[in-house]
Amino acid sequence: MSRFRFAAAAALSAILFAAGASAQAWPDKPVKILVPAPAGSSLDVLARAIGERLKDKFGQPVVVENKPAAGGTVATGEVVRAAPDGSVMMLGFNGPLATGPLIQKVPYDVQKDLAPVIITSSQPNVLAVNASLPVKSVPELVAWAKANPGKLNFASVGNGSSSHLNAELLKSMAGIDAVHVPFNGSPPAVLSTVQGETQMIFAVMQPLQAQIQAGKLRALAVTTPKRFPLLPDLPAIAETYPGFEALAWNGLVVPSATPAATVQKINAEVGAILKDPEIVQKMNGFGFDLIGGTPADFAALIRSEAERWTPVVRKLGIKVD
Repeated sequence: MSRFRFAAAAALSAILFAAGASAQAWPDKPVKILVPAPAGSSLDVLARAIGERLKDKFGQPVVVENKPAAGGTVATGEVVRAAPDGSVMMLGFNGPLATGPLIQKVPYDVQKDLAPVIITSSQPNVLAVNASLPVKSVPELVAWAKANPGKLNFASVGNGSSSHLNAELLKSMAGIDAVHVPFNGSPPAVLSTVQGETQMIFAVMQPLQAQIQAGKLRALAVTTPKRFPLLPDLPAIAETYPGFEALAWNGLVVPSATPAATVQKINAEVGAILKDPEIVQKMNGFGFDLIGGTPADFAALIRSEAERWTPVVRKLGIKVD
């Protein structure tokens, strides 16, 4: 081999070795998980459980950063603008990833600017009311609302969230009126309902549980088409209004230009965490049904949820300036 060919071969080998080492070494810096919900929310609990396990798997610090503002659009915009190297991801939910853009303008296109990584979980929303409200079922709530026009306010965890749209769907199907009061996340929304500033809320079970057990809130029903196995004592709203169905779901996303190999690695590591018996037991206790699956599965979910809620939003005329 000539000196030139030897030098070229050596250089090529060095480049390939460096590329392989770089791929194997990812991540080579701290990883951030953005959470478009406040500390103490169910989404925050899930993110921290995943982050703690990823820290050991990645060998790098994994920081959970709460960004609950503007219905999750602030966190979503930040991950869209982040370097596409997998160091910034977001554990998102229905609102900012599928339904929020249907009711308000956002400076990005979820399906073009984000790469879905994995569905982490789903769970029903629970319809709960302030314990002082004299109702113990969905039919009684509807009857009370019709007998007391203008007196029912409902809290939500943000504009365009499943918490918001579930209430709008119930209003439409039951023929009742209620005023929407949006909050940045479940803790302030739940507190508002506990204090009686709002009388009704749709939220996942975790932030409601302690208040229900303390007798400050009363759970009436769940939003799954049938009773939810983890909450078997609660009837489904569909038992009163057939066809009512809605789930709150969560999943990880990264910037769209993130290398496929990096997306697949995150998917594999998080997928393994979601199957860990200890994590499953812990998250089931908060009402989460852990899922997993491929990036394509998550992309299909985001697309189908946006398509499913588009005619509902148009019919109800829901818009946020």
